[in-house]
Amino acid sequence: MTEQTVVHLLRHGEVHNPEGVLYGRRDGFHLSANGRAMAERVAERIGERPIVHLRVSPLERAQETAAPLAAARGLEVVTDARVIESTNKFEGLRFSGDDNALRKPSTWRHLWNPFKPSWGEPYEEVAARMLAAVHDARDAAAAAPEAAPGEPNEAVVVSHQLPIWTTRLVVENRSFLHDPRKRQCTLCSLTSLHFRGDLLTHLSYSEPAGDLIPTRDKAAPFSAGGAAEEHRP
Repeated sequence: MTEQTVVHLLRHGEVHNPEGVLYGRRDGFHLSANGRAMAERVAERIGERPIVHLRVSPLERAQETAAPLAAARGLEVVTDARVIESTNKFEGLRFSGDDNALRKPSTWRHLWNPFKPSWGEPYEEVAARMLAAVHDARDAAAAAPEAAPGEPNEAVVVSHQLPIWTTRLVVENRSFLHDPRKRQCTLCSLTSLHFRGDLLTHLSYSEPAGDLIPTRDKAAPFSAGGAAEEHRP
């Protein structure tokens, strides 16, 4: 058993979403060609690291992001519903152009409490399920044989922007109230939690596929690969 471990929270790659809708937990949203290139880039950049455990959201875009890394490391993909995208009452709607959902009075009744939030799964519940999965991933990495002498065993959890960001807010003891455009969690980024035993010692962040992200998408709250400019978030 290794004392030091690292759990990387990997956001999925760019999604083929030509209509520019908030897809949430909907089926049928796969990686775009650029998203597949991002996933391959991640595998190239971290595939030689001592990653011994891979835990993945059941949604297609997360499973497809995990596949190149699983192949590079020869790892079994552990599908974990606890790291799925959060629920959202605005699934299927657009947040840009003339049909921006936020301009419609019918949606305003969901916006009364940004702290919870009132339009979706409570942040506290998202954080609780994510942290439970993180701890299981950490335990799996710690229990595995040492992958590289003198280095911590590592685990990767492939999830989604909001669950990853919510987890970061909790471990950094920050407020849940935030601007989605200011989340530091770009496509295929790694939010890495470093542990000594059960103790979280620090958090780091990196963008192994950052050069493949279109500039306009770096601050987008969801991915809309292939969307016309007026349909981008």
